[in-house]
Amino acid sequence: MRFFLLLFFVPLIADDSFITRFEYAKMLYENPRGVGCHYCHGLKGEGKIIAKYIEKGKKRYLKAPDIRDVEYKRFYKKLNSKKFKSAMPSYFLTRSEIKTLYYYIKMINSEDKR
Repeated sequence: MRFFLLLFFVPLIADDSFITRFEYAKMLYENPRGVGCHYCHGLKGEGKIIAKYIEKGKKRYLKAPDIRDVEYKRFYKKLNSKKFKSAMPSYFLTRSEIKTLYYYIKMINSEDKR
């Protein structure tokens, strides 16, 4: 009987995380370093209009790109870039955080959410 109880409780003890990978990924997407990805890229990475303005009498807008179907290599490069030529802020994310964000974008846009 003791052996059975031990087998029952070991899986509960073995998981030292109090949140799932998906929950952590969602938190990271919503607030990686003070400004959430969802403000510009949308709740699912579809891209949103960030600003509207008029230039030379024409209405223009600045839109964040759709990141739902971006390959990981490009996703990593954009997030890890130290160049300040775009509206994308530098977050100084770790490789693990970038992988987690990519995982989140893929999961929220898949039919099997987890």
